[in-house]
Amino acid sequence: MTKPPVTTDQSSDRASSRATDRSFTGPLEPVDDCTWRIPKSYKPGMLVDGLIFADERLIPLLRSDRAPEQVANVAFLPGIQQASLAMPDIHWGYGFCIGGVCATDPASGGVVSPGGVGYDINCGVRLVRTNLTLADVKPVLTQLVNQMIRDIPVGVGQGGNFVFSPDELRTLMREGVPFLARQGLASADDIACTEAEGCIPGACPEYVSDRALARGADQCGTVGAGNHFIEVQVVDRVENDTVAAAFGLHAGQICVLIHSGSRGLGYQVCDDALRALRDAPAKYGFDLPDRQLVCAPVESPEGKHYLGGMRAAANYAFCNRQLLMWHVRQVFARIFGRSWEALDMQLLYDVAHNMAKIEEHAVGEARKDVCVHRKGATRAFPAGHHDIPERYRHIGQPVIIPGDMGRASWVLVGGPRSLGRSFGTTCHGAGRCLSRTAATKAAKGRNIRDELLKESGVVARCRSREGLAEEQPAAYKDVDVVVDVVHRAGLSLKVARLRPLGVIKG
Repeated sequence: MTKPPVTTDQSSDRASSRATDRSFTGPLEPVDDCTWRIPKSYKPGMLVDGLIFADERLIPLLRSDRAPEQVANVAFLPGIQQASLAMPDIHWGYGFCIGGVCATDPASGGVVSPGGVGYDINCGVRLVRTNLTLADVKPVLTQLVNQMIRDIPVGVGQGGNFVFSPDELRTLMREGVPFLARQGLASADDIACTEAEGCIPGACPEYVSDRALARGADQCGTVGAGNHFIEVQVVDRVENDTVAAAFGLHAGQICVLIHSGSRGLGYQVCDDALRALRDAPAKYGFDLPDRQLVCAPVESPEGKHYLGGMRAAANYAFCNRQLLMWHVRQVFARIFGRSWEALDMQLLYDVAHNMAKIEEHAVGEARKDVCVHRKGATRAFPAGHHDIPERYRHIGQPVIIPGDMGRASWVLVGGPRSLGRSFGTTCHGAGRCLSRTAATKAAKGRNIRDELLKESGVVARCRSREGLAEEQPAAYKDVDVVVDVVHRAGLSLKVARLRPLGVIKG
């Protein structure tokens, strides 16, 4: 799927020649102890600097990957504002790096790029808290995980229990989670605690192809494969008592983390868009260093078409995670012999990390409506922002950061410097440090499932041995280090660390 970049100048040619190795040899200038600059002088045509949030501990990994080259390439996009940004979980992606962020100004010809969202539109996470403790769950953990993988659809192309007709899918994509509420599959609290209340305005299901509809017909309420999972966790420690209390978290508490996206439907929407926009850069006179950065002005017919379809896929993804939570609630009720309401299985928050949204931000001395691309990056608004659910507005937006299945995940809160430094954005996870191929090779002759149980006490179930090999803990950066960077940068602040107990994967 990855294609060689289109080169347009000598510096781009040099970058292309480096594509044969896996390292970045360009400039990384320290700005402060957790920010590094790629100056716009690096490549003729860069409109802004590149800025990467990282510290000295992450620089060797940063240098070993070509993702910083993608940060520089994104700086070519018409209408880009302030800087091309990347979070400390940065790694190579399609067009944009994973962990990439940029904002463009539609009023000055700013573009939208499908590569800045990715194939899994609105891949995201939701965290469900409970009134259970580790003592409650430990005796039945294996039974609980086994029941989850029996009852919850996981795996490549796997369909589920919810099958929607094309007309139903279009309604679901237009209305999002409120559509499920009318079916008795979502509560008012579920809606309130989902980003955008589970419905991105401006969705245009009519822009979603029949092929995408067919792929998505039976995949809403399924986990999928790759790095998607459902994980039973315990609150390992609390870093901020005040915020944790506002979020309903305390040490020793059991939570469930759900990570999935828009499945085959979203993939097809992205694939369709990339083909439709193939000739748009030439049409609008854009000179870009990488053909994977195909884009169109936000206000153009092509840009509006992509955004309408992307929003529809995003609403599908919110519904997907909602139905997965419905499955989880049923499993817990079955194992513990009490209703999910009695177990107080309430949604703490659901937040996307693959999205392009029109948001108002301060840019210099002006306030502008900009198109913020977050690819493998999480919205992180500080206290007082009007887009935060009312119950959290006084404290800040919950930020949920999954790590790997052997170490930890984190709950953070939007930090005071996020709006000024990153358009209200933080990291989305630990970030890969081994490709799936390399991880599989490293796992040869090993039993990752047994290792997880022996070394971390984690009960893991997966449809394939390869799935566990690809997602082994060693394939990821240390999430504690990544979170420490965004905390010190003021993008998002530590609230609570969660330790994995059991996980199901495709």
